[in-house]
Amino acid sequence: ALAAKAIRDGYLIAIPLEHHYAYACDAFKADSVRAMHVLRRDELGIAAQVLIADAKTASGVAREISPSAQALMKKFWPGMLSFNLRPQVGLTWDLGDAGALDQVSFRVPKSKFIREVLKETGPLAIASAAFAKQSPIRRISDIFVLESALAAKFDAGLLKKGALSTVLEA
Repeated sequence: ALAAKAIRDGYLIAIPLEHHYAYACDAFKADSVRAMHVLRRDELGIAAQVLIADAKTASGVAREISPSAQALMKKFWPGMLSFNLRPQVGLTWDLGDAGALDQVSFRVPKSKFIREVLKETGPLAIASAAFAKQSPIRRISDIFVLESALAAKFDAGLLKKGALSTVLEA
């Protein structure tokens, strides 16, 4: 409830994913996404990844999902497989690229907690809690930002090392 409220109110939160902590915010609130990029010190034009609750949601936010991509989603979601897809034309979001890429990286995370948050909030823009080009953060206490920069931090302890998400362009 705390995570969903913070997201709906336009704030950033820190969440545990499979192998690292990430910042998350409402994918449809450009100011929140911009704040996330500023917090990470990202260069202009960097697009955030989008977490969605399930494969059904993918058809609502992406267009032209091939049957082979749908089969892979069914087999590997939730999990560490990301798809770079073209977003639906009517979506009004700016993930950091000012809509220039006409492509969004979507993923359904394994975390039941995050999927429950997604059911309450809808798609979340995410980015690693590590500064750009630094190693992933596996312990919440290693996030070094002002406390006021985040509405909440959700601690899952030391996260195990693991591979990054496999990314397919579909």
